[in-house]
Amino acid sequence: MESKQISDETVLIPKTNSKGKAVVDGDAHGSPPVVTTAKTITPQGGRWKKGLAILDFILRLCAASAAFAATAIMGYDEQILPFFTQFLQFHAEYNDVPTFTYFIIANGIAGGYLVLFLPFSIVCIVRPHAIGPRLFLAVLDTVMIALIISAAAAATAILYLAHNGNADANWIAICQQFSDFCGTASAGVVASFIASVILIFMVMNSALALKRS
Repeated sequence: MESKQISDETVLIPKTNSKGKAVVDGDAHGSPPVVTTAKTITPQGGRWKKGLAILDFILRLCAASAAFAATAIMGYDEQILPFFTQFLQFHAEYNDVPTFTYFIIANGIAGGYLVLFLPFSIVCIVRPHAIGPRLFLAVLDTVMIALIISAAAAATAILYLAHNGNADANWIAICQQFSDFCGTASAGVVASFIASVILIFMVMNSALALKRS
């Protein structure tokens, strides 16, 4: 130990050995020194959780893009046949089928939700151990999955009838005449199913992050 004499008072300066352990003298009566060890406690799995949060942010952007693409494709779906009569024009548009209107609304809601709640995903990146935002997003993502899949499934049923018809109900297949209309609607449905699959992966990602909390 080293000592310095300042105004008849002794100031003890502890020495540090090579192993990072500080040796502190006891009191003036010669009590044995106390050996202390400094430990730094770091949260476990921080990088892993942050990686999952970044993946969630990327998937959220992809799902929003797919949902908006499905909305735009179906919203601009229209076809007018080149022939018509004096009193009738052959025209097909998405709002002729209520199911397609529901499809546009559902995918628009899902896309808007995914964009508006991006800040929650950013919070999960900044605070990877936060449970509340992840749980909140997981619940809402599950609701959006149900919404998108219901809309895509209903639109798929309508497109099946448009392609094949139904002889028992005397429903004729219209896609032979309105091929562009049916093709565009099918592309919108595919985009919607892609969005739903991405949302499913997002929920699985959130569940994995919550399991490790």
